[in-house]
Amino acid sequence: MVTSEYERRIAARFATFDQDGNGYIDREDFSGAAKALLAEFGTAARSDRGQALYIGAEAFWQGMAGIADRDGDQRITREEFVHGAVKRLRDNPDGFAEIARPFLHAALAVADTDDDGAAGVGNVARVLTVLGVAGDLAGTVAASLDADGDGRIGEEEIVRAFARYFTVPE
Repeated sequence: MVTSEYERRIAARFATFDQDGNGYIDREDFSGAAKALLAEFGTAARSDRGQALYIGAEAFWQGMAGIADRDGDQRITREEFVHGAVKRLRDNPDGFAEIARPFLHAALAVADTDDDGAAGVGNVARVLTVLGVAGDLAGTVAASLDADGDGRIGEEEIVRAFARYFTVPE
């Protein structure tokens, strides 16, 4: 695949992070995603899970800003996102997943309504929908994450899938 095609595919991922659609990614996109997830699952922001989700969102934002915010203005433009992904993420998807891990761990905990360390496929689809994935696609994606067919999705499955999706290997 030519780099321009790779860059086009990465640019398409930008909208997933730009939660408010204002043309750039910033801290508010991450805190807004956390707030929306908590509302979806009826979890209080001041609860342990709520606090963990906000802390994870902030850590994710800081990691993303460190990778992609080239001008230091605390906003990541589409160009900065593509540049950051192409230059730093393509060859290290595991590193990108580790930046996202605290948020993904906390989001999974919010969606884990029976406290068994994994979330049901339906709840993972709800998380994906809140994060901007179309409802019918969210269900399909969530089902595909359930590799062993037990109806439950754990942290490692989520982290690996996240790395594959956002780093879009050539």
